[in-house]
Amino acid sequence: MNADLIFYTNPMSRGRIVRWMLEETGATYDTEILDYATSMKAPAYLAINPMGKVPAIVHNGQVVTECAAICAYLADVFPDAGLAPPVTARAAYYRWLFFAAGPLEQAEINRYLGVTPTEQQARMAGYGRYELVVDVLDQMLSANPYVSDSGFSAADVYVGAHVIWGLQFGSLPERDAFKLYAARLTEREAYQRATAKDEALMPPPAPPIG
Repeated sequence: MNADLIFYTNPMSRGRIVRWMLEETGATYDTEILDYATSMKAPAYLAINPMGKVPAIVHNGQVVTECAAICAYLADVFPDAGLAPPVTARAAYYRWLFFAAGPLEQAEINRYLGVTPTEQQARMAGYGRYELVVDVLDQMLSANPYVSDSGFSAADVYVGAHVIWGLQFGSLPERDAFKLYAARLTEREAYQRATAKDEALMPPPAPPIG
């Protein structure tokens, strides 16, 4: 490996978010593809991420895990890509980046798992109710083309990935604001490059039985 940045991933994982972010930065990076049952749980990788999960990056010896953290980190260390608003204009950037990392992801996963909190449980859950999370996200995206007034940013990579996948897998309803936002993002060249690279690494489909 020659690059200062190593990207650990699997094409069938949240690593696709970080691949997209890396392509937006224009940075040079090496990719290490890990298998869920073997290399992801091997001592060499557990020394990088003890959770045994992907994605992770190692940049100049610094380890970063968790997709939202990686997106924010890459925006900061590659400032020429313009993927973070000025420091004085980052309120919405941080707000919605971590809204997606917290309430939105929790709500979508519970929805997918068939978990519906009771009224009492909703008071304890960080997202409250799924319907509230969806409505709040819809309100924001109906009023803004991107998360930040400064334009497209790393927050859009993370929020956008959730919206794109939510529409694809049915964990978000097909509301106009979501569909327009997803269409705007999937037209980006970096998104298309990242998607092509990950799809090229996907295992071939299993032959039909019988």
